[in-house]
Amino acid sequence: MLSWFHDLFLGTGIAHSIFVLTLAIAAGVFLGNQLKFKGITLGVTWILFVAIAFSHFGMHLDPQVESFAKDFGLILFVYSIGLQVGPSFFSSFGKGGLKLNLLAMGIVLLGCVTAYVIHLLSGVDIATMTGVLFGAVTNTPGLGAAQQAYADMRGVANPDIASGYAMAYPLGVVGIIFVLMLMRWVFRIKLEKEEARVEAEKGTQKEIEFIDITLTNPQVEGTLIKDLGHLCNMKLIVSRLVHPNGEDEMPDVNTVLHCGDRVRVVTDADHEKSVLLLGEQTQLPEQDKKAAHLVSKHITVTRSELNGKRIGELNIRAIYHVSITRIRRAGIELLATRDLYLQLGDRLTVVGEEKDVEKVAKYVGNSTKRLDMPNLAAIFCGIGIGVALGMLPIVLPGLSQPFKLGLAGGTLIIAILLGYFGPKWHIVTYTTSSANLMIREIGIAMFLAAVGFGAGKTFVPTLLAGGYMWIGYGVIITLLPLLIAALVGRLWLKLDYFTLMGLIAGSTTDPPALAYATAQSSVNDRAAVAYSTVYPLTMFLRVLTGQMMILFFL
Repeated sequence: MLSWFHDLFLGTGIAHSIFVLTLAIAAGVFLGNQLKFKGITLGVTWILFVAIAFSHFGMHLDPQVESFAKDFGLILFVYSIGLQVGPSFFSSFGKGGLKLNLLAMGIVLLGCVTAYVIHLLSGVDIATMTGVLFGAVTNTPGLGAAQQAYADMRGVANPDIASGYAMAYPLGVVGIIFVLMLMRWVFRIKLEKEEARVEAEKGTQKEIEFIDITLTNPQVEGTLIKDLGHLCNMKLIVSRLVHPNGEDEMPDVNTVLHCGDRVRVVTDADHEKSVLLLGEQTQLPEQDKKAAHLVSKHITVTRSELNGKRIGELNIRAIYHVSITRIRRAGIELLATRDLYLQLGDRLTVVGEEKDVEKVAKYVGNSTKRLDMPNLAAIFCGIGIGVALGMLPIVLPGLSQPFKLGLAGGTLIIAILLGYFGPKWHIVTYTTSSANLMIREIGIAMFLAAVGFGAGKTFVPTLLAGGYMWIGYGVIITLLPLLIAALVGRLWLKLDYFTLMGLIAGSTTDPPALAYATAQSSVNDRAAVAYSTVYPLTMFLRVLTGQMMILFFL
C-alpha cells in the first residue's frame, strides 16, 4: 500500500504523470475560484503556481507527457480563441475601431520596447525578459509562442521563461487594475459626467438604426427597392412601406416606389444623409388592425446548407414576403445586405407577417439543438493545417535561420481565417460559446500545468539567486505602456473613461480588468465593446511578438 502511494505521487510513468497533472489542474482551478481579493483573482493561473509547487517537492511528469500536454494544450487554447475572434477580426477595424486598435498596437509595441531596454540595462537574458513581459501583461499565448520559438531554435526548453512569467503575473493583474483606478484620479473623472457624455454621443454614432422618410425626391419615382441603395450610394433596407392612401404594405425587392410613399429605412449610414437624398423625415403611423399581425422576431441560422450562402441568393423577400433587417454575429450587429454571407449561428432579425416569419424560421433551421453538435472534422482539419503552417520554414532577411510561425502562430492564423472566411468557403466552423469555452479552458489548463512542472525544479533557486528583481521589472513593463496610452487616449484622442478602460483591458487581454471596467457603469457597455474591438488584433500581436522577441534578439 505504501509503495502504491509513493508511486502514485512520486513515481514515474504515464499513469503517475496523468494523475499529478490532473491533480495540479483541479487544485489550481479550486484556488482560482476560492481565493479572491476585492473581486480580483488570478483565475486559472493558479494552475501554474500549483504545478511549480508540486514539481519543487518532487512530483514530475514524464518528459513526453509534459511535452505533449504543453504543446497540444497551447494548440487547443489558441485555436479556440482564433475561432472566437475570427468572425469579428476584420470588422473590428471599422466604425471607429481603427484608432482603438492603433492605440492597442502601441501598447503592445511599447511593452516590447520597455522589456528590451530593461534587458540591455539589467543584463537579464532576453528569453527570461520575454517571460517577464508576458507575465506583466497577463498574456499566456505569448508565453507559449516564446517557449515554442526558443525550443525550435535551441532544441531544448528554457524554464526561466516560465519562471519570469510566474513572478511577474500576480502584480501584472493588480497593476493593470491600478492603472484604471489611477486614470480616474489623475483626470478627475466623475462617473456621472462620463455617463452623460456617453449618452450625448450616442446620437452622433453611425450605428444600425431605423428612420422613417417621406419620399419626395423625383429621382426615386418608379425605382425598385433593390435599386434604392445604388441610387443613394449607401447600404440600406426598406422594412416597411405606407402608401399615400394609408395602405400598409410589406415590401419586397421588386416593389416599385413612388413620391409620397412613406418608408421605414434600416441603415448603418448617416441618417441625415438618408433623409437629404430621399425626402423628408417623418413618423410612420401605428400599424392598424389590418397590419397588426406584422411581427419582428429573432431567429437563428442552424441549417448547415445555408452556411456561406449570400442573403440575396435565398430570395427570402420574394418567396416569403418578409424582411431581414439585421444580423447579429459574434457580438457584432451587421446590416442584412444582399451580398452578406450567412454563417451558422447567425441571429437574424426578421420582420413580416407572423405566419411568414414562422416559415422563414423553419427554412433557416432555428433549432439550437442542431448547434450543440460541433463539426469535429473542420476543427481538427483546421488544427492540422495550422500546425503545418506553423512548421513551414519562412526565410527572412537578417535571420540566420528560417523563421517559423510556430504552433501558436500557425494555429491562430488558420483559426482566424476559418472563423472569418469559413462561411464563404462553405466550411462549418461554428461551435457554441460553451463548447468553445470548454476547449479553451482544457487547453490552457493543460498548458499551464505542463509549464509549471517544467519550471518548478529551478523556480525557487532562481528566485533566491536574484529572480525577485524580475517582479520589479514586470511592474515597470505593466505600468509604463499603459500610462502612456492612457494619456494619449484621454488627452489626444478624447476617449471617454469607459472606452479607455475597455481598451486597456483588451490590450492586455486581461479578464479581471474587464470585470472591473464593466462594473463601473450599469447603463452603458462601452468598456465591453472596446475590449472586444481590440482583443482580436491584440491577441494576434501578442503571439507574434512572443516569437519575434526570441528570434530577433536571442
